[in-house]
Order: sequence, then structure tokens, then C-alpha cells
Amino acid sequence: MKRLGILRLLLLMTPIFAFLLGCNNPQAAEVITSPTAQQAYQELHRPQFHFTPKANWMNDPNGMFYYKGKYHLFYQYFPDSTVWGPMHWGHAESTDMLRWEHLPIGLYPDSIGCIFSGGAVVDHNNTSKLGTTQNPPIVATFTHHDFVGEKAKSNDFQKQSIAYSIDGGYEWIKYKGNPVIPNTEKIKDFRDPKVVWHEPSQKWILVLAAYDKVKFYASPNLTDWEFISDFGIEGDNRLWECPDLFPMRVEGTEEDKWVLIVSIQKEAPNDGTATSYFVGEFDGTTFKSEIENQKWLDWGTDNYAFVTWNNVPKADGRVLGIGWMSNWQYAQIVPTETWRSAMTLPRELRLIKTASNYALHSVPVKEFESLRGLPTALGPIEIKEEKVLEGSFSASQTELDLTVDLDKTTSNSFGIKLQNELGERVLITFDKSEGKLFVDRTKSRKDQFSDAFYKNIHAAPIDFEKEQMNIRMIIDAASIEIFIDKGELSFTSIFFPSEKFNSLSLFAKDGTCNLLNGEVFPLTNIWNEKH
Repeated sequence: MKRLGILRLLLLMTPIFAFLLGCNNPQAAEVITSPTAQQAYQELHRPQFHFTPKANWMNDPNGMFYYKGKYHLFYQYFPDSTVWGPMHWGHAESTDMLRWEHLPIGLYPDSIGCIFSGGAVVDHNNTSKLGTTQNPPIVATFTHHDFVGEKAKSNDFQKQSIAYSIDGGYEWIKYKGNPVIPNTEKIKDFRDPKVVWHEPSQKWILVLAAYDKVKFYASPNLTDWEFISDFGIEGDNRLWECPDLFPMRVEGTEEDKWVLIVSIQKEAPNDGTATSYFVGEFDGTTFKSEIENQKWLDWGTDNYAFVTWNNVPKADGRVLGIGWMSNWQYAQIVPTETWRSAMTLPRELRLIKTASNYALHSVPVKEFESLRGLPTALGPIEIKEEKVLEGSFSASQTELDLTVDLDKTTSNSFGIKLQNELGERVLITFDKSEGKLFVDRTKSRKDQFSDAFYKNIHAAPIDFEKEQMNIRMIIDAASIEIFIDKGELSFTSIFFPSEKFNSLSLFAKDGTCNLLNGEVFPLTNIWNEKH
């Protein structure tokens, strides 16, 4: 016990020791240096209605399921530092995916390794025999990552394991037969298992990332797995992560398709990391899609590892998910002090049949509207040069919902500006001549902390051939989430001004922007009641 106490002390004193020594200490202490009651959730860049950990490092959402009225969110978590380290699964729950209650850590590192990303399912029929049909087990699938094996360059240091809960997801038992999927091919990047029930074959299907592709496995019971196929893009050398496979009904039809979400670690539309998707068919063995039709779920730089909740009630009918609101290019050096990283707003996905193909649209869940206060009405109005918006809202905690008449808009360049007294700003520009949306955060902070963060103005293609365009933009302290035409295009971007943005304006260059109507909503702080 004395030896364990010394190791424990070292882990607490210097997070680097945790990395160098590996993460095979199941007794590693949970130490959260939480803010005081007066400071809680009031730090300069702390989101007021996005999920963040109380303190320390967070990345990918994990193990998400709905059960008995609660949405459970697990996440990659290192409780001993604000930078990435030996991974645990943090845990929170919510009745509406917005107002979260922090819970004790769900999964700790053990003798096999640290706990990397994965999913969770409710085993209603007790196929796993780990619970009962009256009290079905929740089964989590995750990657065990062995740092010792990685340092030994064995290349089989990532394996897939399971844990189960018979109390609704609060206490977890590691399966004695772990790992359930060994890394027999010795693939260096072999991780992030996510499971879905395939009704026609009466089997569980697991998809995981294997460097530049995904692999599919099947099981009747969640414990015995058989490899069935893989899927990738020929010649692709990008790192794939956090896959998610699920069926969807094409909106307004009786047609069903399968969607495969994959997060990509480089060469995203605006550099760095991003979440992509494929629409296709899955027959219980093979996923097929037109490879060239890989699309982007979000065009911004800060929506990664987006995955969906399991067990959303059929009566609800929605496909619901959430992403990590950051980018590996700079995630560990953003200027937050006691905590790092937030999640995106929870979003509903809709599958739309277009003239030529299928598209996955993304919008904030309808529950988000419960955060709105009384709106300030805008329009109809012609914007010339610049109009500062005024009303009972904060520029750094607000939502805009605007409808622009494109036929009557004469300006080729119009948009929205966020600014503070220091002149730091973020510009959102719609450029008709370029056919693009531009998000410029290059001047969002004078004391710039990362070349990768500030070097480029980011862009996405926009259809200006329509008569009208709906622009919905949600601002929360250090982030914007933009949704064009009911989620036809989504764009997420973070920023870290030296002082809060306190000015919000609309602008038009060399002409006018014709605003048919609009509303600006103040938004509630989700942490007020709990802190």
C-alpha cells in the first residue's frame, strides 16, 4: 500500500508521470480542482449552455444512451490535468440533453489499459446474459489502450473490450473475458467501437476504426464477435476515427438507408479534423456506398467525433447526436485555465433526398428552444453598411434567426460581426460572387496562441440561387454554431477573445442586404440552478 501511495502521489503531482508510466493503475485517484462556488462556470471562455467538464481535460463523447428518462453522456476524460493523458470515461446525465448533472467517473484504467472511445447499448433482450430481461444490462464497448505495449512497439496495444451495468449506467463491471476483440492483425490504430442492433439478421453489429478504413463485426450476444467486412476509400491514407453506423428513414418517404459517420484526422475542408459521413446500404454483412459521395457533417473546424445516442424511444423517432467542439491541431493549447473543451449543442440529424443524392442535415434539438428568453424582433429592414443590434441580450450569449431575401439583396457581401472594446472580432460573411460562407476568426484575439488556429479564413460552399436564405447562428462565450436553411449546411467554430464580445452587428458591403425578418434571443445559463 505504501508503494501504491507513492505512485499515486506522483500521478497527482505531475500528469506527465501518468503518461510515461502508462495507465495500468486502477487505483489512480480522481482529483478535480474545481472552481470555487463564486467562480464556478464564470471563467472568461466558459460556455454557458454547452456541456463542459467541471475541470480538466475532455475530448470525444462516448457511451451515449437514453434510459428511463435520462440521456447519458460519457466522454474521454483525464481528471489530473488540462491536457490529454491516460483516458477515463467521465459521466453526466440530463433529461433534455442541455441541463447536465455531473456524475462520478464511469470507467477507470485497469491492468489491460486506459479507456479509449466507444459506445453503449441497452441490451433489452439480455442477449449478453449479463442482466435479465426485466432488468436489461447496459453494455459499453470501448478500446483498451496499453501504453506499455505501445512503447514496446508491439502494434497490438489497442483491443476492444466491454463493461456492463445493471443499475442503469451508474456502476460498471468490466467483463472477465476482456478483450472481446483482440488485435490479431496488429493494427496500430484499431479503436473506437460503436454497436447497433441489426433487426433482419438478429445480430449486433460493431464498427471500429482501423487506421484508414472501418471494420465490421457481428455478434449474437455482445461477447462473441466475428469479423464480417471492412469499408474504406481506395488510396486514402488519412486516419479514420469514431465511426457510427445506424439506419435512417429518408424524410417524407418510406425509404430507409444506412448512414456511416466517420471522423477524419486531417485534410478536412478547412484543415485539421472534421466529421464526415456516407449514405448507403447495409445488409448485415457489408456496407456499400458510392465512395465519392463522402460528405461533411459540419464544415467548420470544431465538430469532431460526432456520434449518436442509442435507445432513443421509437415514439420519439429522432436520430440524436453530439460532437467534441475542438480540433486536434490546437485542442491542448487553447487559453482556458481550469478546464479544456466543450461539446457541441446536441443535434438532430435528418436524411434528405436531394435532386442527385442524399444529404444529412443537422439542427439543434428542439429542446434547445427552452433556453430562449423574449426575442428582439428585426425586419423587414435593409441593411446598409453596418447596423449594431440592440436589445435585451448579450452578444456573447445569444441566438440569431434571420431570413434574407436574396432576390432583393444587392450586396455581394453581407454578414454578421462580433466584436469587443479591444477591436477583437469574428466576421461571418456571405459572399454571393464567391458562392461561399466565410468565417474569419484571424483577429479574434490579439495575443494569438497558435499559428494553426489563426492562419486561415475558413469557408464553405453556399447556394445563393434560392429566393431566400435562413441563417441561424448560436453564440456562446467562445463559440458559434451556424445552421443554414434548416441544417442544409452546418458550421462550428470556436474562438477565445481577451474580453467578452459585447457588440453584435449586421453589415452589407457595396449595396444592401434585404432582411425579410429576424429574431435575436437571449439564452439561459444552464448551470445556474446547479451551481
